[in-house]
Amino acid sequence: MSAFNAVRAGTLAIGFMLSTLGAQAHSAAYALPERPAPGGIEAPVSDEPFGFSTSPLSTGPLHAKWTAVERAIAAEAETIAACTRDPVHCSSQPALRFLEIVNTAAAREGLARLGEINRAINLAIRPVSDRAQYGVEDYWSSPLATLAAGAGDCEDYAIAKLVALRAAGVPEKDLRLVIIRETATGDDHAVVAARSGDRWRILDNRTFLMVEDSAFGKYRPLFALDAEGARRFDQPILADAAPVVQSRPAEIENRDPVVVEAGAPAVGSSATVLASDDVWMTLAM
Repeated sequence: MSAFNAVRAGTLAIGFMLSTLGAQAHSAAYALPERPAPGGIEAPVSDEPFGFSTSPLSTGPLHAKWTAVERAIAAEAETIAACTRDPVHCSSQPALRFLEIVNTAAAREGLARLGEINRAINLAIRPVSDRAQYGVEDYWSSPLATLAAGAGDCEDYAIAKLVALRAAGVPEKDLRLVIIRETATGDDHAVVAARSGDRWRILDNRTFLMVEDSAFGKYRPLFALDAEGARRFDQPILADAAPVVQSRPAEIENRDPVVVEAGAPAVGSSATVLASDDVWMTLAM
């Protein structure tokens, strides 16, 4: 080996080592901290996203809201089934669009299936706040209603993805709609957690990438919603949590921003305060 090649090889080796160390440090910064078990006994890992166990919510406004959404989903399932049997005479364009997304995804396997649903739903819906769209602080829309409007906020994306993933053949036990909170800002957000193998992937309307739940360490999971109902993640509620203000619906890069009509309150303003920890706990009670 020439002296030049030896120096070059050494430089590349050092660069690779620094890159690896940097990646490890970055991953550690966003990983959920391990929770030691009492008495030095290793704690069992939860089967739920983010590694936390959950407790069911059998009553309360959040449970009622999710139950109402599930009823709307069941009603739309009849339209989807009719359009599946006879697409030529289907009069519901949202149902046909939904089936197109589902059929394309169903032809794929594993992460490719999840990725196709994430990509297609992100592109089919433009981000807009509930205040701008419905004139209320919080409104959860069913998939066909969202596709018909072509717009929605984070939970509308998440609901549509959850139902599309079910229809594409992903087992219900591997799907959750998760309400999370960014610990730095106090902003709440809704995503879908989908399990592929032994890993939970996060489907987010703000990106086409599907990162593992462990990379969402800067977020605190609050609630999980699925076919079995609503559940609360078992973890301490931060006593000093700031009141939550709904952030502007996230837009995918290179997408045109949503134009809000004059006179509508700015998203993220004090007019769009969603909830503090106390309010979320009231919803759960």
